[in-house]
Amino acid sequence: MPTNDVMGKWVTGTLLSRMDAPTRTALLRVAPARSFPRGTVLIGQDDALTDFAFILRSDSPDLTACVKVMGRLADGRDGLLGIRLSGDIVGELGALHRQPRSATVTACSKVWAHKITAAVLMEFLHEHPQAWLALNATIADRLQWANQRRLDFAGFPVHVRLARVLLVLSDQHGRPVEPTGKTLGVALSHEELGMLIGAGKDAVYQAVSMLKRNGFITSAYRSIVIIDEAGLRRVAEPDADHDEPAV
Repeated sequence: MPTNDVMGKWVTGTLLSRMDAPTRTALLRVAPARSFPRGTVLIGQDDALTDFAFILRSDSPDLTACVKVMGRLADGRDGLLGIRLSGDIVGELGALHRQPRSATVTACSKVWAHKITAAVLMEFLHEHPQAWLALNATIADRLQWANQRRLDFAGFPVHVRLARVLLVLSDQHGRPVEPTGKTLGVALSHEELGMLIGAGKDAVYQAVSMLKRNGFITSAYRSIVIIDEAGLRRVAEPDADHDEPAV
């Protein structure tokens, strides 16, 4: 199991990134870890009588662990509720409230996951006030993300919603790439991007093609690189005083 605490490996905005090194190390020590291959379901929607959460990490500072959080909609379709990366916690609300799980968490890459029971987590939070603050800030950010996506669904066309979510992902998780681009920090298909922004795969494909034609991004299989961040931000803010990109 990896043990080195390299600050750069914790994705900005995650639970572990909000803690100082001693608190972070103490938390990982109270939670046993194991490796899960890509495709493993860590938590299943509607699972009952479970009282644990997982803290995510990769086995190398150069790699990012990734899981997707999926929720089943009333019409039977699945919706992508979020992406969680190295340093994130998943399943904490179901564990702490002893409620059936509201979503399915699936590994998108090889993941080291520290499993922590609700009783151990509560004891740790009481003993480490900084951990409480970190967890509260993490939950608040996720609520803000969900609220913003709902507003975007109602107020903007697909290409604007896509531009906005690409920028959020890049700001939160992205890394610079040569010569002047920036990745999203997570691999997503057109279908998964559509789930994030409430659009079908074909509509996302058209929006990606439009953003590429205008020189804002490049794309390959499950990979998007932002090459004109200023231009993409203009697309994401359609009320600003500028010309609309060609569709």
